[in-house]
This record gives sequence, structure tokens and C-alpha cells, in this order.
Amino acid sequence: MPTTVFAKILAGELPCQRLYETADLLAFLDVAPLSPGHTLLIPKEPAVTLDALSDHAAAALGAALPRLCRAICAATGANAYNILQNNGRAAHQEVLHVHFHIVPKFATAGLDLRWQTQPAPASAELAARIVARL
Repeated sequence: MPTTVFAKILAGELPCQRLYETADLLAFLDVAPLSPGHTLLIPKEPAVTLDALSDHAAAALGAALPRLCRAICAATGANAYNILQNNGRAAHQEVLHVHFHIVPKFATAGLDLRWQTQPAPASAELAARIVARL
């Protein structure tokens, strides 16, 4: 696992505005926010992508996300938000450590994206291949 800015934050080598911390995870304000309250949630377990995390670390992240979303919305007055999580450089992951962005959405600030849809593949056959690997 490469040394990342998040590893340095976890090691105490870089400061951050801590919001929530447990033995398994850390949430802190983004230093380059898309909107007020833009928060990063990271596991303390080193992993580049979500599929590389242990079930324990993934469960800790999943349990913390709703609580953080409620607190961020209440504190900022946002009534909408995005959760963004990228895996791999091709998927626009910049920091190679699992992380979730919680981005409050306001009329003039927040995440702006447009889906580029495409025709659906043979769904039954694809579903069967996925199910077989579970």
C-alpha cells in the first residue's frame, strides 16, 4: 500500500479537522471542499479499494455513514447530499486509500454530475455471473 495523505493523517503527521473517530475509522473535513461540511470518511485499515477491505472495516464504515450524514445536514442546513466513493485510478480515485466523500448539496455548491447512460447488456446472463461469484 502506498503512503498517502490519509496514512499521514492517521499517523498524526498531518493535521485535520476531526469530526468522528473510532478504533476502525476517522471522519474529517475535506481541505478542498465542494461545499461547506464536505467530509471524508476513511477506514484505519489500509486498503486501496473497497473490495480489499475486511468485512469488519466495511461494516464500521457502513454503520458510521448514516450518523455522519445526519450530523452534517443538521449542522450545515443542507437537505440533500451526495456520497461518493471511487475505486481505482480509472474510476477517478486520486488518493489510493479507501475513502467516502459526504458532500452536502446546496443550490450553488456541492457535487455536480451527469450520468452518461448506455444500453443495458443482457441482464439475466450478467446477473447470473455476478451471483455465481458471491
